[in-house]
Amino acid sequence: MEQERKCNETGCNGDCSNCSSAKQEPESFIEAPNKYSKIKNVIGVVSGKGGVGKSMVTAMLAVLMSRKGYKVGILDADITGPSIPKMFGINSRAKMNDKGILPEVTAGGIKIMSCNLLLENPDAPVVWRGPVLAGAVKQFWTDVFWDEIDFLFVDMPPGTGDVPLTVYQSLPIDGAVIVTTPQDLVSLIVKKACNMANMMNIRVLGMVENMSYVKCPDCGKEFEIFGKSNFNELCSEMQIMPLGRMPIDTKLTELCNEGEFEKFYASYLEDAANMIETAYNK
Repeated sequence: MEQERKCNETGCNGDCSNCSSAKQEPESFIEAPNKYSKIKNVIGVVSGKGGVGKSMVTAMLAVLMSRKGYKVGILDADITGPSIPKMFGINSRAKMNDKGILPEVTAGGIKIMSCNLLLENPDAPVVWRGPVLAGAVKQFWTDVFWDEIDFLFVDMPPGTGDVPLTVYQSLPIDGAVIVTTPQDLVSLIVKKACNMANMMNIRVLGMVENMSYVKCPDCGKEFEIFGKSNFNELCSEMQIMPLGRMPIDTKLTELCNEGEFEKFYASYLEDAANMIETAYNK
């Protein structure tokens, strides 16, 4: 005969189906934001590996949403490879007031917090162990006075290790945009990033393919220099929405190098911005 199940509850009869003790919710690790901040939506921009243009996609989505009239911020969680300040021409160090650390603000009004804004020398390498990196990311959420933000884009650290895990567990990520490139090897790693988001119960909003092609400036013909794209097939396999394909565009590169990324006028991710607006503008 099956042994009767017991617990420490008074009056336990061995039936756990209606027991409050057996129905406890799993512990949440979500950190409370800065108490003076009001952030409506948090969107993570994710890649399985570095070098696929995740920061450029983050910056472009932020600018497009800002142009729609929303209050936008970028939390640069890629602590060891911060590039967001350079793209927007921000060189000053972050300041503080009685409400917390103040993000720097771009010419177009986008608020930015990055590790480079806290270093005396922005060229100095960040040689920190995982727990310290994870702690810095959490501080960008808890100690920064973001004020009112409609969309906070998080430039996630690449991969599926300790720091991305901390971001998923500590920040209330409402959705994730996955960034890939045409190479099969990258596609394989992207699947890991998608699966990680699913494991963490993060909604995957869709996928962007960067470096999809190069357009000839003379004839307009497109050349897939990394081989034929399998972007649509990959999205279909992963059952996620294709949000756009971005070419290798030297004009975008020049704007990044000059710190004037907000001056771009490309329509590559307009459909992605429209989707995000529709999904969260309720």
